[in-house]
Amino acid sequence: MEKFVKFSITIIAFISIVINGHAQDDLYPFEFQKTGKGSQSIIFIPGFACSGDVWNETRLDYEQDFTCYTLTMAGFAGVAPQPGPTFRKWRTGIADFIEQNQIDKPIIIGHSMGGGIAMALAAYHPQLISKIIVVDALPCLPALTKPSFKAIENKDCSPIISQMTSFTDEQFYQLQKQSITQLVADTSKHNLVLNWSVKSDRTTFAQMYCHYSNTDLREVVGAIQCPVLVLLESYFVNFKPAIQEQFKHIKEVNLQYATKGLHFIMYDDRDWYKNQLDSFIRKEG
Repeated sequence: MEKFVKFSITIIAFISIVINGHAQDDLYPFEFQKTGKGSQSIIFIPGFACSGDVWNETRLDYEQDFTCYTLTMAGFAGVAPQPGPTFRKWRTGIADFIEQNQIDKPIIIGHSMGGGIAMALAAYHPQLISKIIVVDALPCLPALTKPSFKAIENKDCSPIISQMTSFTDEQFYQLQKQSITQLVADTSKHNLVLNWSVKSDRTTFAQMYCHYSNTDLREVVGAIQCPVLVLLESYFVNFKPAIQEQFKHIKEVNLQYATKGLHFIMYDDRDWYKNQLDSFIRKEG
């Protein structure tokens, strides 16, 4: 359990329109890339401090048949920050984007914090979404080790912001470097993920860490009406009962555990991950 607690803290700390081009509109809290073609759309949401490029290999599998929107959230991985970011603002910003661009019932794929946003989108805006895929995220990660966890209303994020912004660039780099080996088993991807993190705006990093680590979707997910596929890293298989408890309110959910690797399943268990996505995305209905 001590290993798991340390691992969970590491994840939380880390989570700490132009076709074939990039666009950022101040109306939305993200930069996006639109590629591919197809009447069905897929929206890719990366995890904490990550670039949308984390989906590059995944997106290639679907661009021939789907219109793909790949997001990078404001303030992450070199994208210009916006003032006052919150988990709720990011969720509603994506919902507004779907409605205003008339994207009909997209499939949402989210990793880590992006998986949390995917669940929140499907819960609060069920009419907008056809399916969601959650890659290594839970409705409430802190509750896995503390089931009695309760979110703090109007939580003061200033202490963590002050701490995070007080680090020198070298200190922040070393802090993130220490977490990489517990997040990505594929060593060829270490520098890629690390660079996204260190290019992220420090205030956004701290504020979103504060908001996401204070988010509890365990009851909220009961409002999800679409099919849900949840892909979890291999270590989580040791906590099946607690994980099933968190997802028990979702009507149609399929929980699957990777066969190897760590948090970045799309890198660490590529073949298994690809097969899971294919069977879910291309399934009729």
